Amino acid sequence: MTIDIVEETMLSDNWCVLKRYRFRENGTQKGGDVLTREVYDRGNGACILLFDPERCEIVLTRQFRLPCYLNGHHGMLIEAAAGVLDEDDPKGCAARECEEETGYRPGQLEKVCDIFTSPGSVTECLHLFYAEVRSAQRVSDGGGVEEEGEDIEVLHLHPDAALEMVRTGEICDAKTVVLIQWFMLNKWKPRGLPGTQS
Repeated sequence: MTIDIVEETMLSDNWCVLKRYRFRENGTQKGGDVLTREVYDRGNGACILLFDPERCEIVLTRQFRLPCYLNGHHGMLIEAAAGVLDEDDPKGCAARECEEETGYRPGQLEKVCDIFTSPGSVTECLHLFYAEVRSAQRVSDGGGVEEEGEDIEVLHLHPDAALEMVRTGEICDAKTVVLIQWFMLNKWKPRGLPGTQS
C-alpha cells in the first residue's frame, strides 16, 4: 500500500500542531478514494516505571489533567513519570522527567516497548522504560517543575495494590496500565511462592 497526500492544511499551531489531511490510499479495497482526517502532533514522549525492591514499592505520581476532567473524570490521574522528548533522546527524557517528578535519579533504564496511545488522531509515540531505584537515589522531593505549573504528588504503592487499582479503574492512564501489567508479568514475584523474593 502507498499513500498520496492530496492536501495538507494547518488548523492550529499554538501549543502543538493540528492539521487536516486529504489523502489517498493506493493498493487497498477502497484504493483511489480520497479520505479526510485531522491529525494532532504534540511530539513524542517517554515514560518510566520505577520499582524500589528494598521497600517493595512502585513509584507513581498523581496530578490534575484537564482533558480528563472535561471528559467526565475527576481529573486527578495516577501515572508513571513521563514527558515530551523536546530535544532529548527517549532515555534522557525518561531520566529527566523521573527526577523532576519523583525526585529519584535512576541508574540503568530497561526498555519496555514503544506504543501509540491514540493512533486514529494523534501522532505521539511513547517510549516506555523501567528502572529499579533505592532510597539513596532520591535526590529531591520531586513534585515537578514549578515554573511549568506542575503540582505533582509522589505515590509509593505495593505492586499488588497498584494492580488492584488498575482492575478497579482508579489507575486508568494507558501508559501506566501497560507498564504495571508488564511489570507484573515480567518482574513481580509475590512473596511466599517458590522461587520468589525473600
